[in-house]
Amino acid sequence: MTKQVQQLDRVIIRFAGDSGDGMQLTGDRFTAGTAEFGNDLSTLPNFPAEIRAPAGTLPGVSSFQLHFADHDILTPGDAPNVLVAMNPAALKANLGDLPRGADIIANIDEFSKRNLQKVGYAANPLEDDSLNEWRVHAVPLTSLTVKALEGFEISKKDAERAKNMFALGLLSWLYHRPTEQTISFLQQKFAKKPDIAKANIAAFQAGWNYGETTESFSVSYEVKPARLAPGVYRNISGNQALAYGLIAASVQSKLPLFLGSYPITPASDILHELSKHKRFGIRTFQAEDEIAGVGAALGAAFGGALGVTTTSGPGVALKAETVGLAVTTELPLIIVDVQRAGPSTGMPTKTEQTDLLMAMFGRNGESPVPIVAPLSPSDCFDAAVEAARIAVKYRTPVMLLSDGYLANGSEPWRLPEVADLPDISQEFTTEPNGEGGEFLPFKRDTETLARPWAIPGTAGLEHRIGGIEKADGTGNISYDPDNHDLMVRTRAAKIAGIDVPDLVVDDPEGDAKVLVIGWGSTYGPIAAAVRRIRRNGGKVAQTHLRHLNPLPANTGEVLKSYDKVLLPEINLGQLALLLRARYLVDVISYNRVRGLPFKAEELAGVIQDVIDSGDRQ
Repeated sequence: MTKQVQQLDRVIIRFAGDSGDGMQLTGDRFTAGTAEFGNDLSTLPNFPAEIRAPAGTLPGVSSFQLHFADHDILTPGDAPNVLVAMNPAALKANLGDLPRGADIIANIDEFSKRNLQKVGYAANPLEDDSLNEWRVHAVPLTSLTVKALEGFEISKKDAERAKNMFALGLLSWLYHRPTEQTISFLQQKFAKKPDIAKANIAAFQAGWNYGETTESFSVSYEVKPARLAPGVYRNISGNQALAYGLIAASVQSKLPLFLGSYPITPASDILHELSKHKRFGIRTFQAEDEIAGVGAALGAAFGGALGVTTTSGPGVALKAETVGLAVTTELPLIIVDVQRAGPSTGMPTKTEQTDLLMAMFGRNGESPVPIVAPLSPSDCFDAAVEAARIAVKYRTPVMLLSDGYLANGSEPWRLPEVADLPDISQEFTTEPNGEGGEFLPFKRDTETLARPWAIPGTAGLEHRIGGIEKADGTGNISYDPDNHDLMVRTRAAKIAGIDVPDLVVDDPEGDAKVLVIGWGSTYGPIAAAVRRIRRNGGKVAQTHLRHLNPLPANTGEVLKSYDKVLLPEINLGQLALLLRARYLVDVISYNRVRGLPFKAEELAGVIQDVIDSGDRQ
């Protein structure tokens, strides 16, 4: 039977199942094949915080959403076209997100009476009329997998575990995904367990063959490669990109990189990735706690390294005292905060933008630090390089605010040319700089206000270091009131004077009355929403902040150029508070703190409401 092939311009697929069903691996492998094929893509992993939540329950559902297209896309998509539900809990947890007419591929083997009762189903939804609004494909994924692996010397339990590979094979057939990379991956992953490797490959191929031969799927779909700018691409997650950016910063600054870190979700993968790259002179130290991690990183900076520490929300609170020490000693240090839902432990695998005010003010005394926020997973690379540039040039700790959505999400990344990376190297001080031949550790560069960076042990450059206030120039301990006022103001002036690019406004006709401004990971949903408004004939401008401290010099001018300014944030209005206070602009704040990124459709509705309210005035 020759099956019809239908052309699509984009597809959103969500794999959902138990924490132990391998949905993250399945999604990652489907993403790898999609990246290899050449589609533009964006992903949204979503999983419980518990290592193994109760099987078959709603809190235990893990999902992975992938949006891929033949054109440029900005988000993982608002609503899936296809839901792969490995059990009743996965179906119930995700059904509300499915638009009418979407496909549901459900593992009917798991829809037992007991599993249905666990999530409150009185009857099997695959057998009654409750799913008539969707196209349901009830596939016995578990039993088909077990049957396909009858000839292999593995346990029934191991055979059942391979059902995610059967599902991956089926979806790979359905959307014409390459198979070679997945087979190679399985061979490498289970190289020490060849029987498991062969079984998983067989399950994957059985899923492909099932799609090819079954009458349940009479149509397959093709999404052509996207027309991307020429270059070499790879799929990359935000944490990977950030790690590579730190490596690039180490090379471009000509400084050895030292990471002092304590594992914490969702920042741990940066530590894992950097530990693989010792050939670049990277040293990683898994400390006993957050305080030790940042202390070691600051010590490394004192010793002439590019000091980095990584953490998430609660860890930043623990590091605050040492960050304050870095402010007063004026040493370069990068603090990566991969923001997550709080307060306290909160929802550690979910995303938020709720640490901005802590990054800005979360230390004792007047202790300003620069703040940089990437806008997409791949932009984490450039943001890391920029944070290092500022830290080294201005001798200051820098806060780099990523978040869980960026950290775990992925997209195609065009590899930069090494020659295009900025040279961010700085010279260590090697000679006395005082008029009398003495060394003045706090004599400042007239342009940047940065103090000299003298490596311990350099002859003639011995100097005092520590947390007590220092005398201007000499660095000696000082309790003089006027000196303290001078040092506080000088440190603040140094941060305020950091060179950051002006805000660039996207306003095609130059006559929009509404400006949408954002920061960090809200860029994709905002930009996608703006596209929708413009396609419908609406006029709206957009701009996005990467540098949150200091703000671009033209920020006030931009804000006051529009009748209305809308600021969506995944917090309760933290940046809006800062903009209102500084520029006296009545920013319209739109806030959600659900642990999830904004949806483009949601923001488009909010933007349209703001436009309409202005038209009525």
